[in-house]
Amino acid sequence: MKTFKLSAKPRTSLGKKATKALRSEGLIPVVLNGGAIVDLPYTGTLNEGEKIVTIDNAGTKGLITTDLVVSQEAVRKLVYTPEIFAIELDVEGKTRMAVLKDIQFHPVKDTILHIDLLEVKEDKPVVIEVPVKLEGHAEGVKAGGKLTLSMKKLKVRAPYTAVPERLVINVDSLGLGKSMQVGDIHFDGLELVNAKNAVVCAVQLTRAARGAAAAAAK
Repeated sequence: MKTFKLSAKPRTSLGKKATKALRSEGLIPVVLNGGAIVDLPYTGTLNEGEKIVTIDNAGTKGLITTDLVVSQEAVRKLVYTPEIFAIELDVEGKTRMAVLKDIQFHPVKDTILHIDLLEVKEDKPVVIEVPVKLEGHAEGVKAGGKLTLSMKKLKVRAPYTAVPERLVINVDSLGLGKSMQVGDIHFDGLELVNAKNAVVCAVQLTRAARGAAAAAAK
């Protein structure tokens, strides 16, 4: 993946009123997930912007998350693109690596309301959606069929440093009326986590192909 550099500041004022004020200034609230899991009650010291979210019913375990704020302009090229990035997050001089987890948009204006990031480590696998690119000239297309891509992205599990910018799938051998499922595809160092029987791409029969097949059968 390419690296996207993003500057952020800790967010200490929470609540609807504070959030509305941020957005009016062209800023976006961000939550950085994936922090340390700690025992509760927590006796350590939290850094600015950090808080603990309880993650078990017994209330004995908590996850440290970090509330941040970034500018609308700073994330424009991160959000409005089909590309995926490893985000080099600069929080007041401290670098933390992350990937984009979720984005909440305004239902009418389509402006960004909230961003969730997931902190990543080189030795810890992460699940992320990667764009699919088809290459080659399918046998079925040569026979008059139409190649269709059903899944534009696939979910992979791997350390973020091993995740490619796109998954390139060769379709040369894909015949007329045939499909390629997730279970048919393999990439070194990557685990595909979509359903094995999910159809990624297929060569569909067209009217012309059906006509040619019927004529050949006579």
